[in-house]
Amino acid sequence: MSEYLNIVTRDRICQILLNRPDKKNALTLSMYEGLTQALKDADANPDVRVILLGSTGDSFCSGNDIGDFIGAINSPNAVQAPLQFLQTISSLIKPVVAVVPGVAVGIGVTMLLHCDLVIASDQANFQLPFARLGLVPEGGASLIVPQLVGHRRAFELLVMGESFSAVTAADLGIINRTVEQNRLQEQSLLEAGKLASLAPDAVRQSKAMLRSVSQSQMQEVLLAEVEQFAARLKSEEAMEALQAFMQKREPDFSRF
Repeated sequence: MSEYLNIVTRDRICQILLNRPDKKNALTLSMYEGLTQALKDADANPDVRVILLGSTGDSFCSGNDIGDFIGAINSPNAVQAPLQFLQTISSLIKPVVAVVPGVAVGIGVTMLLHCDLVIASDQANFQLPFARLGLVPEGGASLIVPQLVGHRRAFELLVMGESFSAVTAADLGIINRTVEQNRLQEQSLLEAGKLASLAPDAVRQSKAMLRSVSQSQMQEVLLAEVEQFAARLKSEEAMEALQAFMQKREPDFSRF
């Protein structure tokens, strides 16, 4: 289990918290592996009725740790670890409540698409900057986001990749609601507690029914996206974008 995860089970709620606040909870490959195992364990634990996915610090998740990602770029695990995490979170039996206190970028947003209830601070900020990094959408975003908002708005979010507020995220259906920052943890635990108090089999069966039609398609999309994402990682465009990020400069795509 990754050292950057805090896991506590209390009152039938398993809280899995990303705990790398100094890096805005950017995900390393070991964190992906730890998250995958933590989610599987919580889903299999008979004492857990609700999984609460959150973070420490004032950020939710700033996406992939670029340095870690570049270091593993030629390793199969560079895409396999994120894929296994996405396959797991998208197929959990138990309900998942996500709590977003601040920044959510890239997979920090796409993982929310697989949660059942998402509550964000009114100070939270979201971004899906895939094309800006020379990459393509992942996490099932190419399927779910157009279903939520239509092609044109999805194109704006996934290709133009500009940041947007929690209010906009709620309007788009990416999150359920916003809460004042100082009430976020209290309200999230309250909602998770409400879920935990419901008839557990009825909750799990209802979730399964809501996803039954799209589940097989989702798994196919996750695989297809990862194949294209892996190919893009080795492209000159992505190399320029990732190097520019590390060097804290704007990428120059003029030669492509």
